[in-house]
Amino acid sequence: PLPVVAAGVNIWLKDHVRYQVAAHVRTGRELLERLRNDKFDVVIMEVSLPELDGIDTMRAIHRSHPEQIVLAFSDLLEIEYINSMLVEGAAGYLHKACGTEELRYALSELLSGRRYLSDQAQKVVDRGYAHTAKHPGGEYIGLTAREREIIRMVASEHTNEEIAQALFISVDTVKTHRRQLMTKLNVRNSAGLVRYAVGRRWV
Repeated sequence: PLPVVAAGVNIWLKDHVRYQVAAHVRTGRELLERLRNDKFDVVIMEVSLPELDGIDTMRAIHRSHPEQIVLAFSDLLEIEYINSMLVEGAAGYLHKACGTEELRYALSELLSGRRYLSDQAQKVVDRGYAHTAKHPGGEYIGLTAREREIIRMVASEHTNEEIAQALFISVDTVKTHRRQLMTKLNVRNSAGLVRYAVGRRWV
């Protein structure tokens, strides 16, 4: 987790006989580097990370260390964030408003091989499936990797033509992705996409 978050987690777990904070890092890239040499029972990971965001970091962890248990720990409660983290391999999603006991319970659940979602996250997921007429066993997975790639490029002021050329797709495909993104994120224009990306440190 980030420094302030890490300090809080340290305090919450300080006197617990079962759990001990072995290390903390500041960025997604630092975490990936650390996992090359060290193994941890559980990684508690902030979703809004600098340099490499939580979803990209989670994808990389799951690809290189599929056995690693990761608990997403965030104040972000948008459906696409929660679902994307779970799809990329996170075992749980815990809202930062949780208390000491919930954190410890979440860790216990994950170490027992079960998934854990905080009540706030579970309610968002349930609403998301209800809104899309999907169900938890269905296909609702939030933003795809390609959609997230495109929204980053839009926020970096690339034109449709530049995005199409960089991603080896047609301009019409880029326009389709942009329309789908605006619908999925409930924004009306490119400015809304930019605000969304900037707010999540994607650019």
